[in-house]
Amino acid sequence: MVSNSALESTIDKILTNTEKNIISNIKLALDDSQQNLDAAIPKLEGEYNKIISDAKKEADKIEKQITGSSDIEARNKQLLALEEAVDRVFSTALDQIANTDRSGDYSNLIKSLLDESTKILGTTEVVVFTNSKDRDTVQSALSQYSGAELSSETIDCLGGIKVKSKDGTMTFDNTLDAKIERLKPLIRKDIATQFGVSN
Repeated sequence: MVSNSALESTIDKILTNTEKNIISNIKLALDDSQQNLDAAIPKLEGEYNKIISDAKKEADKIEKQITGSSDIEARNKQLLALEEAVDRVFSTALDQIANTDRSGDYSNLIKSLLDESTKILGTTEVVVFTNSKDRDTVQSALSQYSGAELSSETIDCLGGIKVKSKDGTMTFDNTLDAKIERLKPLIRKDIATQFGVSN
């Protein structure tokens, strides 16, 4: 059975790495909207610290409850508590991004998402989908991409774009939702590795 101090030390290391990974990857994914995100980061970090504190308390409580359980079961329950904390952190991050101002650097973010998407698909002959809130910003940015057009259909997302080649053979989801969702397995894998538990 892992001791309280060893568990707390392990959780501290994992959550420190998790925090660094989340902040680093969000900054890489949204580097052109840094000015807008800078205003949200202090609130996010405050909420993150509260969530981490709650997660530590929950992990300690679970350890006490499972004294008679097998080591694997104990680790699985500890991992579940940490995964739930990671989910709450991502949920908070998504809420912050949803409330990001669409003016200023947001148009630079859209341009960077278009650049990335057209490079990945290897063509600017694309149809671009976005939500109703971002339509004007995306339409304005599309003038720089020969052959690109904005779909009349809107999609349900926090922000960003989904791009489809005009021949319909390739699609790339470059919404903010998708970018953040792609981080979750990496965080969970790191936690599982730290605890020596396979997902």
